[in-house]
Order: sequence, then structure tokens, then C-alpha cells
Amino acid sequence: MIKNSNSAASKFFTLVFVFALTVLTTNAQDISTDPAAISAGEQLFNANCKACHRVKQKLVGPALADVYNRAPSIDWIKSFIHNSSAVIASGDEYANKLYSEYNKTQMTAFSSLKDPDIMNILAYIKAETEKKEVAATPAAGPGAGTEQSASSSYLNVIMIGMVIVLVLLLIVLGFLVSALKRFLDQKDLTEEEKEIVHSPITAGSIVRSRGFMFVVVFIVAALGFKGVINGLFSIGVQQGYAPKQPIAFSHKIHAGQLEIDCKYCHTGVLKNKSATIPSVNICMNCHNQVKQGPTTGEGEIAKILEAYKTGVPIEWVRIHNLPDLAYFNHSQHVVVGGVECQTCHGPIETMDVVRQHSLLTMGWCIDCHRKTDIDTTKNAAYYDKMLHIHNGKGIKPFKVEDIGGLECGKCHY
Repeated sequence: MIKNSNSAASKFFTLVFVFALTVLTTNAQDISTDPAAISAGEQLFNANCKACHRVKQKLVGPALADVYNRAPSIDWIKSFIHNSSAVIASGDEYANKLYSEYNKTQMTAFSSLKDPDIMNILAYIKAETEKKEVAATPAAGPGAGTEQSASSSYLNVIMIGMVIVLVLLLIVLGFLVSALKRFLDQKDLTEEEKEIVHSPITAGSIVRSRGFMFVVVFIVAALGFKGVINGLFSIGVQQGYAPKQPIAFSHKIHAGQLEIDCKYCHTGVLKNKSATIPSVNICMNCHNQVKQGPTTGEGEIAKILEAYKTGVPIEWVRIHNLPDLAYFNHSQHVVVGGVECQTCHGPIETMDVVRQHSLLTMGWCIDCHRKTDIDTTKNAAYYDKMLHIHNGKGIKPFKVEDIGGLECGKCHY
């Protein structure tokens, strides 16, 4: 009897322990602390979440710090991310509380995010939540502007050196002329020849000399020829082109101040040849709530709202153009090559009006292919044989040009 009671009690406490352990780990659900998972989560967060959320401050949506403990469960978070409207429609108390608190703004459904992706995002959020705030250090301090002053000093030294060399050359020429005159004085010269030897050198005599006229003609011709060549090479090059757009959209505010990831709006860079111009629906993800901007004013945002209401597309003016004979694939460079947007488009996050930053010429692309290293760690199996071949030739690491980056058919076919 006692044995049966002990057995029953043992089973009861075992069940209680398992239940408690399950409850305690439901919200944590093995949120990874692996740096690789955190790094992957940061990329996913920047691409999908950063437009509306920050970890430690409110934006369009709530701050996400400690969300894995505040939400009912990890599974609830996954369901809400996949389809927030369905969770709200189900009558979920926590979801409807958030919905009411944030002016009944529904979060975009991210059905493409898999469960491991969401866990990586939570790993990044947890790492940022637990990160201690570091006091900002003043920009100006001992060594501020050292690089600029060093460069300035370096240029000053070069200029002084050039002046010293020119002065020394003039002194040497003076000694040569003096020595030549003394040598000629020892010769039996006629009065006319002596007059020529000792004639003073004046500005007029220099200007009338054939040598001076030849130098002037040569310099003018060389500068003219260089100007013609530069003009020919600049045909079709639109560096600095910054057309007026139908809406004064500021990348400085959106990509700079608000730190919205470029890939959130230009979704094509991840899977298409073209980066794609964002549709007005993407704009409305935020501007459903943000009706007025700090610098652009209500008038510019009103144009977006009007375009959304009427369904008439915004006629943005294309800035970056490549000739039809050239093929360029954004996804190949951004996803496979890991090239940052700023590499080609410049400091886009500082531009109120977007301009073409780079030349985008064939020579510019070839120069990049010659200098850019291949990251073989991303697809090690793919590069194994290639690494073996190239390392045998002493090429390590190898560049884009070593894997066919300079072949004509890569861009022209």
C-alpha cells in the first residue's frame, strides 16, 4: 500500500516538474546566443523589421526589447509575425491590446519568414536587450582631426620641396650661363659676337624667341587635345545627375535618421536583376500613421496619400541608367557577392536629393572586379575545387577577375 502511494506521488511530482519546466522554457524556447545566429538575425531585422521597430525605443510599432518575455509565448510571436490580422481577428486579448494601443495599425504579414528566421531575429533582439548602454564619447578630443592635419602637412612639405627644387635649378642654370660666358670671353670674338654673348636677357627677347613660341603652341595644342579626349570619354556618363522628382523624398531622413534598411523598400535587390522602385503600398506601411514629416512637410506626404487613394502610380525619374548592351544583376552582387549599396550608390543615407555617385562605366566596373576579393567561406563546397586550382598557382585570395569577372560574355550577350 505504502509502495503504491510512493509510486503515485513520484509520478505526480514528475509530471509537475515536467510541466513547470515546459512553462519556464516556453518563452525562451532555446533563443540562441550563437554569434552566427545573432548576425543572421540582425540582417533579417534590418531588412524586415527596422522600418517600424527599434529594440529599445518606440517607432511606428512598439520597442521589441524583452518581447520574448512580454508576449504570451514564442509560438504566439511566430503566429503574429506570420499573420497579425488573423491573430487579432481570433479575439486574442494581447494582440487586440497592441492593436488598440497603436491606433489599430496592423503589422505587415511576413509569411515568407520561416520559424528559424524568427528565432534568429529573437536572438538578435535578446542580444541587443541585454547589451549595456555605452556612454557616447565626444567626437572632438586628443587626435580629432589628426588625419586631416597630417594630410595638410604632407601637402605643405611637398609644395616646399618643389619650390626648393625649382630654386636650385635656377641657381644651376645661372652658374652654367656664367661659366659659358667666361669660356666664350677667352675666345677671339668679334665685337658683334661679344655683344650677343653679353646682351641682357629681357622679357621681350624671351617672348620673341622661337623656342618660347614653340612651347606656347605645344601647350595650347596639348590642352586642346586633352579637352577633346575628355569630352569624348564623358559621353553617356551622368555622374552627379540629380533630377527633380515628383515627390521630394529624402533618403537622408529615411535611410539616415530613421535607419530604414535599403532592402525594405527596394525588395528586388534580393531576388531580381532590378532593384525595383518601391510601390506606394510600401510607403503606406508607415504613412498610414505618419501623416506629416519634420522637414518634407505635409504637402509631400499628401502626394503619397493621394497616389494611394487614386491608384495612380508615382512617376519617379530614373537616375541610374546602364546601356541596353550591358547586363547587371542586383541579386548576384548583393546576395552572392555581399556588396553594400553604398559601394555603387555612394553615401545614400546622407542625400536629401539622390544623385548618381559613381561613373558606372565599363572601366569602373572592371576596376572593381580586379580589386574585389571573393568571399569563399559563404559557399565553401562550391569553391573547393577552384580554391585548390588557384592556390596551386599561388593566387590567394583570388579576385572576381579570377573567376571570369572580366569575360565579355558575363556582361554583354
